[in-house]
Amino acid sequence: MNKILTIGLLIAISGLIAHLFWQNELKYSLPTPIPVDYKNVPLGSYINLGETPTTQADKPSFIHFFNPDCPCSRFNIKHFKELVSKYHNQINFSVIVIDKSNAYTINAIREKFDLNIPISFDTSVAGICGVYSTPQAVLLDSTQHLFFRGNYNKNRYCTMPNSNYAQMAIDSLLSGPMHISFSPMAIKAYGCEIKACNIQ
Repeated sequence: MNKILTIGLLIAISGLIAHLFWQNELKYSLPTPIPVDYKNVPLGSYINLGETPTTQADKPSFIHFFNPDCPCSRFNIKHFKELVSKYHNQINFSVIVIDKSNAYTINAIREKFDLNIPISFDTSVAGICGVYSTPQAVLLDSTQHLFFRGNYNKNRYCTMPNSNYAQMAIDSLLSGPMHISFSPMAIKAYGCEIKACNIQ
């Protein structure tokens, strides 16, 4: 009887470990499923965001799509802040917060993540830009045309300099008007689904 209980306990523990590994690691290494009603927004499309802080001063705009409850977003925030620090004089940065729990305010996001840039909860911007996962980067040129939409890095911890896709896009836009080609890893969405946040 003790042997059966021990085996059952080991199976239960193994199942729990496997579940935790899936929830916190493995599922984020797979591409985010494309929503059934997804409408692609091609590169070069004009993105009409209206008169927002993101589009002022006739500079390119970088929009960071962020879910504070998404592990990938939390891992990514340090890298995003490094981009802000490096390019803030040349690019307008802003954050679109995807918060299905409604547990955060703009001030709470600013304080928790030490961000002093425009922050919005307007989730409709995700659909306008063709974004369905967090974290995602959107880079618009100074005329609000979509230059890049994709990942920050192929490594979830954003530590591989040769695949810093978002930074490569910024450098390319600032150096000239030509689009650059990215690997499928750069533009295929990974992370947490936005659709689950009921943004429609």
